[in-house]
Amino acid sequence: MSIRIAIVGTGMMGMDHARLFSEELANVELVTICDISETRARAVAEQFGARHVLADPMKAVTGSEIDAVVIASPDETHTPLTLAAIEAGKYVLCEKPLAPTSEECLKVLDQEVKMGRQWVQLGFMRRFDPAYTAMKSALAQGRIGQAIMFHCFHRNVEAPANFTGQMAISNSAPHEFDAARFMLDEEIARISVFQPQWVDTSKVGAPVFMVLETASGRLVNVEINNNAAYGYDVRAELVGEKGSVSLRAPVHSELLADLQASVAYAADWRPRFAEAYRLQNKAWINSILNETPNDIASNAWDGYCASLVAEAGVKALDRGAKVAIDYIEKPALYA
Repeated sequence: MSIRIAIVGTGMMGMDHARLFSEELANVELVTICDISETRARAVAEQFGARHVLADPMKAVTGSEIDAVVIASPDETHTPLTLAAIEAGKYVLCEKPLAPTSEECLKVLDQEVKMGRQWVQLGFMRRFDPAYTAMKSALAQGRIGQAIMFHCFHRNVEAPANFTGQMAISNSAPHEFDAARFMLDEEIARISVFQPQWVDTSKVGAPVFMVLETASGRLVNVEINNNAAYGYDVRAELVGEKGSVSLRAPVHSELLADLQASVAYAADWRPRFAEAYRLQNKAWINSILNETPNDIASNAWDGYCASLVAEAGVKALDRGAKVAIDYIEKPALYA
């Protein structure tokens, strides 16, 4: 059996998903490519062997010729397209965020609860990254004792022209929020946000430093620096009572020349998390075939939590004060 897939959006992520489904994954058929530019959609469809081309995303996510849809279109389209897909009985792999606001996320939760099943997997791919899974395994095996602190940083080469400190929290940091929740198996209860005083905070990509407190009192610190200049770099260290475990990014070579040893950094996240994306998409296809949500993957509840923490973080930055995070009661569907 093959799962028939539509992809909405042919930007950087849409193209990567198309390549994975057409070239690297079994039990899947790439059927439809949709983009507001039909010319671009047709070019991508021809490149990866999709049969149908559409410019209307609502038709793409509800079409009778597909079983599931990847939503890689702009953030503001995620909620309406996800809701339409669910109502049409289509499985969804949605790039983060699930919605621009936590209030909109609740619409997706309500629809899934109403239908009595989970339809959505959210693209927090780090849960499938071998380095993160090895870290979580070391914690689960008791190798470092109980977790005490989680140190994270996330650096990009250069921020886009419109990237503010608030966007560092709402756009970049949700991956760290989800990674912390996944690693520690508990919710984030409070957040404080700081910026270095000597940095012009009106500057595009001004860095932020966050301190998160979990429900049980564990501490998580997160640095987001979107103008790090030297390369894309994500690191983390989980500190326990008896030891610690750190992420190791895949390194394929080391250059020895000119009296130096050097390792190259990628310009963006795709090389660093290529395997995570492949494993995520494979897990999504298998979950559809098995009609059972993957127990590692993030779901609509996780998307709601990430958006809620991000909103609290923006408030904390604006107020210069710690902000408590108020969740709705977790629906039994996501227990």
